[in-house]
Amino acid sequence: MSGSTLTKDKPTPAPRTGSANPFVAMTQNLRESGIYIAFVVVVLLFAILTDGLSLSPTNITNIVLQYSYVLVLAIGMLIVIVAGHIDLSVGSVVALTGAVSAQLVIGNGQPWYVGALAALAVGIVIGVWQGFWVAFVGIPAFIVTLAGMLLFRGLTLFTLGNVSLSPFPEQYGKVATGFLNGLIGGNGYDAFTLLIAALAVVAFAVQQVRTRVAKVRYQQVVDAMPLFVLKIVAVAAVVMAFAWQLAHSRGLPIVLIILAVLILAYSTIMKSSVFGRQVYAIGGNLAAAQLSGVNVRRVNFWIFVNMGFLAAVAGVIFSSRSNGAQPSAGNGFELDAIAAAFIGGAAVTGGVGKIQGAMIGGLLVGVISNGMQLLGVDQSLQSVIKGLVLLLAVAFDVFNKRRAGVR
Repeated sequence: MSGSTLTKDKPTPAPRTGSANPFVAMTQNLRESGIYIAFVVVVLLFAILTDGLSLSPTNITNIVLQYSYVLVLAIGMLIVIVAGHIDLSVGSVVALTGAVSAQLVIGNGQPWYVGALAALAVGIVIGVWQGFWVAFVGIPAFIVTLAGMLLFRGLTLFTLGNVSLSPFPEQYGKVATGFLNGLIGGNGYDAFTLLIAALAVVAFAVQQVRTRVAKVRYQQVVDAMPLFVLKIVAVAAVVMAFAWQLAHSRGLPIVLIILAVLILAYSTIMKSSVFGRQVYAIGGNLAAAQLSGVNVRRVNFWIFVNMGFLAAVAGVIFSSRSNGAQPSAGNGFELDAIAAAFIGGAAVTGGVGKIQGAMIGGLLVGVISNGMQLLGVDQSLQSVIKGLVLLLAVAFDVFNKRRAGVR
């Protein structure tokens, strides 16, 4: 009876908030929140320098349309980098998949969806090809994808006959330039966009509460309640302000819906699936992952298949926005995707990085580029500034690891 009484009266442990080591907690907060703070600062800086033009409804819509393909590539590149690899071929894959789609739709008169599906199929085949050499033959991804960059660029030139093809039919163009704006309010704004944004905020809040409850149940570290509420309110405010601007322009971009679905899907995969945990394990400690029974070859293979698929999605989006296919399409896209992943918090050595961080990193690069264009900054100086931003982001990662004692 005594044992039963003790069990019954045992108090429920209070949720653990923060970290026992203040420096570790500060380092974690800087690593996870620093990119968000930097993004807000950059947005406000360009808003001041451009007298609010950078935050106008039209400009915000243009940023979404112009940099959506980079964000799609950044999702796949983040997963590749977390596993300790790199992919230098994605720009050429974007060009080749767009060229295949153009040849079928423009050159042979096939329906627009046939071209899009063919592009996705080609991207998957490319991923299988590169995944085979990396995972089963054992050639480093840097070499395989460097060869792929040259190989797929050559195939692009062959597919197009070294000439551009345009234009695509209107339906194909809507993939990257279409809008959903069926509920226009009396004051000239799109109520549908605001409704979708509000539903997204509610879903985010519910997901955060469920995650917190689960962590408390298993006695894991959680944020203090005021900070937890503040985060949800801050995200809600940003999302609704963003939606308000879109609603006063042309409505909800179709490409933003595609991007949102990809972000939600891959965030869930990387956070909650066995595959996602295995990717982090391989990048964090390859030997330990092998000893724990992770099939490293299989995981690496599917990482590159997935990268090929996402590069094809980006190829469809880019060719849709360009309204055609060009032999030079995709030049430098791999650098933009890599920059987005590293600026968003991915570690150079692998094992660290989040989809959300890569998205903010890509948006940060996009906002900087867009802001400098609005200010009339010379193109050469824009490249210099973006290069410095990437260098500082990686230096910050290295600095945090050294201060935390990670070798």
